[in-house]
Amino acid sequence: MTARVRPATVEDAGAIGEIHVRSWQAAYDGLLPADFLAGISVGNRTAGWARTLRDGGRVLVVEDPDVVGFAAFGPRRDEPGEGELYAIYLRPEAWSRGLGRLLHEEVLASLTESGWPAAVLWVLATNERAKTFYERAGWALDGGTRTETIAGGTVSLEELRFRRPLP
Repeated sequence: MTARVRPATVEDAGAIGEIHVRSWQAAYDGLLPADFLAGISVGNRTAGWARTLRDGGRVLVVEDPDVVGFAAFGPRRDEPGEGELYAIYLRPEAWSRGLGRLLHEEVLASLTESGWPAAVLWVLATNERAKTFYERAGWALDGGTRTETIAGGTVSLEELRFRRPLP
């Protein structure tokens, strides 16, 4: 079976929640505190994604043949007039098989259809794998930085902003 991308439904929330946790635990191993990564709750992530999907959030999933990844996107959260890629995550065993590129292409098409001239995304400053992925896909650092604090203020995320024009 060939992988396919489709819009996510509320019924996909469990798979998305699990993928979100497993991918964070693998991708951020050594980049974020181990106790924080071990404590991420699939149940909490599933509930959050169910709310997002019920509220009309724009999320795509890739099936190969089961759901192995997802991407979330929409309007830029900090400034109007552009799109934003909020997240792309795959099950670790699905990495390096072209599925991230497939999801990425579908997100770009959807953002373009929305009429935005450009889009942004944020990447953990120390996540070399993600930075390389996005640079190869035509994104470039634009000088934006931010620090997000999560886990009740115990974990800081230093992030870099990438931007690209939309086709």
